[in-house]
Amino acid sequence: MTPAVEFQSVARHFGTVRAVDGVDLTIAEGAFFAMLGPSGSGKTTCLRLISGFEKPTSGAIRIFGQDVSDVPPNRRNVNTVFQDYALFPHMTVRDNVAYGLMVKGIDRRSRLDRAEEMLDLVKLPGFGDRKPAQLSGGQRQRVALARALVNEPKVLLLDEPLGALDLKLREAMQDELKALQQRLGITFVFVTHDQHEALSMADSLAVFHDGRIAQIGTPQDVYARPQSRFVADFVGSSNVLAPEVTAALGGPARWSSLRPEALRLTDQGQGRGIVTAIRYLGAGSRVTVQVAGAEIAVLVPAGQPLPDPGAETGFAFAPADLHVMEG
Repeated sequence: MTPAVEFQSVARHFGTVRAVDGVDLTIAEGAFFAMLGPSGSGKTTCLRLISGFEKPTSGAIRIFGQDVSDVPPNRRNVNTVFQDYALFPHMTVRDNVAYGLMVKGIDRRSRLDRAEEMLDLVKLPGFGDRKPAQLSGGQRQRVALARALVNEPKVLLLDEPLGALDLKLREAMQDELKALQQRLGITFVFVTHDQHEALSMADSLAVFHDGRIAQIGTPQDVYARPQSRFVADFVGSSNVLAPEVTAALGGPARWSSLRPEALRLTDQGQGRGIVTAIRYLGAGSRVTVQVAGAEIAVLVPAGQPLPDPGAETGFAFAPADLHVMEG
């Protein structure tokens, strides 16, 4: 099967700044793919390279096998949903959704009928006559989705589209986006700095750092088996242990990762230390233990007894949960 998107040694430089620095990437057709990383890591530039808003300094970009490195944005079968939605305030919701079809020269009746179908798809039936200012943030986000999907793109690009929403609505929209992608079966490429969004929605993801891909894989693989200290620290909450600390806990003298939820407090275990902090998190508490010159976080589920700050405590973990990293 031809991949939906391919990067072959792609670079994008802005003067002396290497925003994207030799990226190789393959995104399968029909995947929900996330590009995850902090600001300035290169993920948004990669999205703009796919859309055609940026041209690569070197390397090749293919969309379903076609080299699009020099193809303008309006001739690529992709559409983008932006964080600020970019809706036309003077147009009705229906006309906003139908705008791309109007540009293509589709007759008015056909494009308005198609716009109504898209509004039904994103759960906004009956909203066509409203203006964007009359909608909530979540509703505007759905309109932006409908406008992007009305042209039936082969690849839908989403540039942090949930960033402006409050937490509860953002979580609800994560479920809706995933369900919509599975229903349509088209390729979604989702850019975010939010690890929870990437882990909960993506089939596979790439973690970006300094213009390069630090790791690529399924959310489960990247979370459980980070290949570097950066990935372990950025994706989820992890105890990143120096070689001497790993050795003190019975492992090899190498950098390793140990997730807080893999630990439990017990008098019988691999380590003992002094409790320096307890942080209540609702569903549990994060207990910080000073041991072997390092601070190790232990996630204690709600309802279980907690030690007192300053007390000595032990902790244990399954040896398989101590992940030795490559770099």
